[in-house]
Amino acid sequence: MSTFPGRIVRMRADRLVAILLMMQTRGRVTAAEVAKELETSVATARRDLEALSTAGVPVYPQPGRGGGWSLIGGARTDLTGLTAGEARALFLLAGPSANAVPGVKSALRKLVRALPQPFRGEAAAASDAVVIDPARWGETDRELPPVVSLLQRAVVQRNKVRLRYAKKNGERTERMVDPWGLIDKDAIWYLIAGTEHGQRTFRVDRITEAVTTDETADRPADFDLAAAWNEVVDELEQRRAATAATVLISERLLPVLRNQQGRHCVVDGPAADGRVQVQVTAPTAWMLAQQLAGWGASIEVVGPQEVRSELARIGTELLDRYAH
Repeated sequence: MSTFPGRIVRMRADRLVAILLMMQTRGRVTAAEVAKELETSVATARRDLEALSTAGVPVYPQPGRGGGWSLIGGARTDLTGLTAGEARALFLLAGPSANAVPGVKSALRKLVRALPQPFRGEAAAASDAVVIDPARWGETDRELPPVVSLLQRAVVQRNKVRLRYAKKNGERTERMVDPWGLIDKDAIWYLIAGTEHGQRTFRVDRITEAVTTDETADRPADFDLAAAWNEVVDELEQRRAATAATVLISERLLPVLRNQQGRHCVVDGPAADGRVQVQVTAPTAWMLAQQLAGWGASIEVVGPQEVRSELARIGTELLDRYAH
């Protein structure tokens, strides 16, 4: 049994892909060249190369003057040393990093074309199984749910999954889904899947149980995960941005507000009194007032009046409760 997945977990996936592509295009590389190209130490580059070799990837060292590391047999256009499982593992590990590291996504696609024909399908599916959306929705960071790996493999291997899911209102449901792709949005994971009612989006941390089945999942031939997610985001943003408030805040505190509100805080520009004018959005005036009330006198809500009225009502309630 290959040790490839366990070895590669200890490496950065983007470095792994970059090293393989360097050997593929140059034929031979040295640890010093890898270190310079990837901005790491020579010792780190050497460990990465050795890990690739011992993991079963078809690379080998050539000692002496003019030596270095090469793909076995000079395989510059066909990485034939990879088994189907190893190719899938490579892209499963590299896929999430590829979306966050500039240039790596295109490098992955080039590497897909270099794989033997029998392996390209699963490698391509793995490289497209995850989209990373770095824009915040004002949520705090969360740990990676353990079920993500199971779902990712189900996406790549086209297996239906039986889910038990807790809705936001607490209702619990059980359903069979066709997993189409995963989204990592600021450490909060979402599953886009096909159901008997059409495409649905599930928040992964609300999945209480997931079981992979042997049934083959259906997936539209023209499905594009990134495009599907953009549609989901657009729909949510329209609902979340139904009400806007004009707010004045000091330049010093602006980064805190922007971090708290994410894409729902848009800077208009400097105000006449030296503060910064921004637009903050939420589904309702009441929700906007709730979010802004904690800032007290640190901000000034210029309008609309309905938000100012909600703030006044919240202030009166707090005064009545705590004044005495």
